[in-house]
Amino acid sequence: MSIGDLSKGLKAAYRGSDVRSRVKHLDGWMDRVSPHDVGPDGYDHAGTVQEYYNICNEFMVFGWGESLHFAPLSPRESLEESKIRHQRLMIAKLELEEGMEVIDVGCGIGGPMRRVVQEAGVRVLGVNNSDVQLEKAKGLNAAAGIDHMVDYFEGSFMDMSAVPDDTFDRGYAIESTCHAPDKAGAFAEIYRVLKPGALFWGQEMCMTDKFDPADSRHQAMKEDLMHGIALKDIATMREVNRDLEAAGFHIIEAKDRAVEENGTVAPWYQPMESRRGNALRGTPLGRQAYIVMSRLAEALRIFPKGSADVVGLMDRTARAYVAGGKAGVFSPLYCFLARKPL
Repeated sequence: MSIGDLSKGLKAAYRGSDVRSRVKHLDGWMDRVSPHDVGPDGYDHAGTVQEYYNICNEFMVFGWGESLHFAPLSPRESLEESKIRHQRLMIAKLELEEGMEVIDVGCGIGGPMRRVVQEAGVRVLGVNNSDVQLEKAKGLNAAAGIDHMVDYFEGSFMDMSAVPDDTFDRGYAIESTCHAPDKAGAFAEIYRVLKPGALFWGQEMCMTDKFDPADSRHQAMKEDLMHGIALKDIATMREVNRDLEAAGFHIIEAKDRAVEENGTVAPWYQPMESRRGNALRGTPLGRQAYIVMSRLAEALRIFPKGSADVVGLMDRTARAYVAGGKAGVFSPLYCFLARKPL
């Protein structure tokens, strides 16, 4: 993506809104959370997640590519090559076959979806509550020539009541159900729309076994991650397994793929602290320089006003990722394969 494409994308996504105020409001989302203030007139976490992606999406794509997820990294590969290898692992684990109906839970802008359709020949329903991301996905799918193979559901994966029971042969959720305000409820809804015998692949952001809830430093890292990624909570790996089984799934395998290949892969957070990435996702100094350049682009009316505030928000999130990864208390690569029993 060029700077010109980024400029056009930002203007389309922000639609003349007061971006600076939106960033400030999003940045204070944790202050608005209260167990006694939830409901139609209270705090809505789905709305927070939607706003997070609506504001950050264009910069995410510019800095990370069309597949907005982490992957086990190999020193011999680029970041994009590692993501492709990871997606192909998912395709193999799901045993996808041509003609199958598949649900992509939290499809983002459809990076993995395009690979799934092109390489496995399946039909996909993409579920997303971000209209900005869905519009981007539709355009990219049309450009890739697969729009006739994809349908879209704009709404929360917590309530897919418009989708009948036992509809899909396979399903996957890549770094999406971590945003669920109720993970057990999310898994139960996914379970409902899958056919008996269907396989389900998930990639979750989790606290690892090294996380000590009594350690104030660990708690601070967790809160920084929750704040930066718009996560209402961050489950442990055991809690993810518990919620899958509570929904009725049989877990076939589950492992932290950031650890499984330790010694043969680079740390998953490396692109956010080294020159392996570009200016936006690379070194902290590079991201600071990009904030300055974004302010200049605002002054020249290349970027909408407030764009640099978005980059600043994402820089703080990148720092939280690196801190959690280096301490070993957080992983975005807890991957599981589960089946809905016959």
